Amino acid sequence: MRSVGGNRDFWAGLMFAGIGGAAMFIARNYPFGTTLRMGPGYFPQVLGGLLLLFGLYVMARGLRRSERIKGPWSVRALIALPLAMVLFGILMGSLGFIPALAALIFLSAAAGREFKFVEVLWLALLLTLLSVSLFVWGLGLPYPLIKLP
Repeated sequence: MRSVGGNRDFWAGLMFAGIGGAAMFIARNYPFGTTLRMGPGYFPQVLGGLLLLFGLYVMARGLRRSERIKGPWSVRALIALPLAMVLFGILMGSLGFIPALAALIFLSAAAGREFKFVEVLWLALLLTLLSVSLFVWGLGLPYPLIKLP
């Protein structure tokens, strides 16, 4: 058996399997329902199971290969990306979908080394328009677009 210390496929698979297993564990007591009448546990159980299986596959593939993790770790990205997701959740409840999404996009882009304000502004406008079109207008999700304090 090969060393897994720096094997990127093994660690990615472990992350996928862990998230899938956690989703299934959290949703274990939710009513499952049927395919035609899905309960609140259906989606997390099915998606968690698929993610768990995919993670096991990627882990096994990582054990067969010896591709190592390359390059230095970006501390900026390790801090900015989780912070962006947490900030999105906070802003979604207090300011609405559009400001939360804009903050998510800008903070996520700031995690990279090549941040260009004008490019990120265009990206934020396009992604916000597409997200509002898909989630709010297309799927009818009840997200408030902008909440005034």
